[in-house]
Amino acid sequence: MGKSKKQRKIVQQRFAQMKKMISPSDSRIKEKLRAAPEKKKKEDPHQIKIRELPQTSSALFFQYNTQLGPPYHVLVDTNFINFSIKYKLDIIQSMMDCLYAKCIPYITDCVVGELEKLGQKYRVALKIIKDIRFERITCLHKGTYADDCLVQRVTQHKCYIVATCDRDLKRRIRKIPGVPIMYISRRRYTIERMPDAYGAPKT
Repeated sequence: MGKSKKQRKIVQQRFAQMKKMISPSDSRIKEKLRAAPEKKKKEDPHQIKIRELPQTSSALFFQYNTQLGPPYHVLVDTNFINFSIKYKLDIIQSMMDCLYAKCIPYITDCVVGELEKLGQKYRVALKIIKDIRFERITCLHKGTYADDCLVQRVTQHKCYIVATCDRDLKRRIRKIPGVPIMYISRRRYTIERMPDAYGAPKT
């Protein structure tokens, strides 16, 4: 008897949940209990329609980014540092060889957090980013997922070049107009989507 009571209770609970989900004007409900269907307001053809469009950065002149210029501000990703160590490349010197100008590498708290999570294996990378020449950017958001942090930052501020070897991050940044990407190709740094006016090497 106890088991059948339990089953009945479960069925009643499920029925109550279903009842909540059904619209009060549903045709399955009895006519006496059924609510009148809601009437949709007719659109006024003379009323001005308001559309909200994302605001474009004032730094952009079509696809050309006017905020880019020497000294270059380069946002560095976790895997970019690791690949630079793997190919024995000096980050700042290689950046200058690539862009023919002074470069300031920027490290966000998320990138530092990611490297710390990777453990002892990446202690060399942590030692490199603690160099005085590397600028540190404090993150105000929650979590330490660097990709979202970098995308958010370059969407807000168009003065950065993003240094990454991550295919997914590159794909995301390509959708943001006016943001060049630096990556490693044939054991040297290469730049993508850089204006020709700055004399950057063509890829």
